[in-house]
Amino acid sequence: MSGNTITQSVTPSANTAAALVSATVGSANPAVATAARQTLAQSRAARELGLKRGEFDLAVRLGCVRTVPDEGGGGRRVARAEIDRVMSEAGFPDGLKKRVEAVGTSEGAALMDVTAARFTRFARLGFVVPVKFYLNRYRAVVWLYLAEELRQFAEVEENAPLLNGRTPEGLRDQLDAGLDLRARNWRGRHVGFLLRQTKDPWARAAAVASLLDPAQVAEIVADPYERAYMNRFDPERTTHGAPDSPAAHVAARIMTAEDPDEISWLRSDLANTLQEARAHRRAPRPTPKPATPVVSRERSQLIEERRPSGDARQPTEAFRSADVRRPTGVRQQAEVRQTVDEPERPRRLLGWLRRRNP
Repeated sequence: MSGNTITQSVTPSANTAAALVSATVGSANPAVATAARQTLAQSRAARELGLKRGEFDLAVRLGCVRTVPDEGGGGRRVARAEIDRVMSEAGFPDGLKKRVEAVGTSEGAALMDVTAARFTRFARLGFVVPVKFYLNRYRAVVWLYLAEELRQFAEVEENAPLLNGRTPEGLRDQLDAGLDLRARNWRGRHVGFLLRQTKDPWARAAAVASLLDPAQVAEIVADPYERAYMNRFDPERTTHGAPDSPAAHVAARIMTAEDPDEISWLRSDLANTLQEARAHRRAPRPTPKPATPVVSRERSQLIEERRPSGDARQPTEAFRSADVRRPTGVRQQAEVRQTVDEPERPRRLLGWLRRRNP
């Protein structure tokens, strides 16, 4: 035989492995397999729509692409019919990309033809609302805005004095006092997205509670079982850095309401949503332990009838005789002393006097 040995690979191809996995899943649970074929993972849906993952997430938040819960218990998925609907819209894919385009301060100022400082004042005053944020390498907050909303703001004629003239005195006083509505406006937009994603009252209550401090939530949801059940529906939070890192603390501060009027509004909304959740479905509680069974009179009579004839005395008499029993040595000493002194001598004071004066 020659040294050139021909070998054949036995490793299945990717398509073959996928087919085997699909066949296995389908045979195990046909309903889940059918649902999986009718829906797509979000990463696959983003590729089919020609969007980056960040753009796709923003499209979902804005309601441009609707998602459905995963029947298998995973994350949310996109129905095949929804993909077909989005792709059949006029102007796809450029129109969809234009709606989800997000820009920072510099790009936003260029779109509105203003300076970056003026654009920042607009954002602090709440004229433009951020749609997302991230932390840069210096842990500074970078706010992003929808380019389409900025174009619409610049095209409105009533906003021309703000774009070209001096900022009104009342607005300048608010800026000098430290007014900054960017985080609050982002929270309002964020909770709106969370509420659109679900119709379950407990999930809606968890969405509102996610913007409050845990101490505030504990005051409204005083029942620990209700609080634990609501925490099951706590929305997934975007991570910014490692847990307990400075970046994570900055992100947590942005995601938590700070203004008194905002906290009051969220507390009221949480109380109302909690009432709806209680009426819709009660929170589960531990099963109480069964109480000790009480012996009925008929059972007591049956026990007495089955008692042996040699022990026919009543239980109270048996307990009484057992209580007055004494040790053998003590009983013998008492009998001897009674014989020596006098039989059946009187007790207490009269007996003592008789012994002193015989």
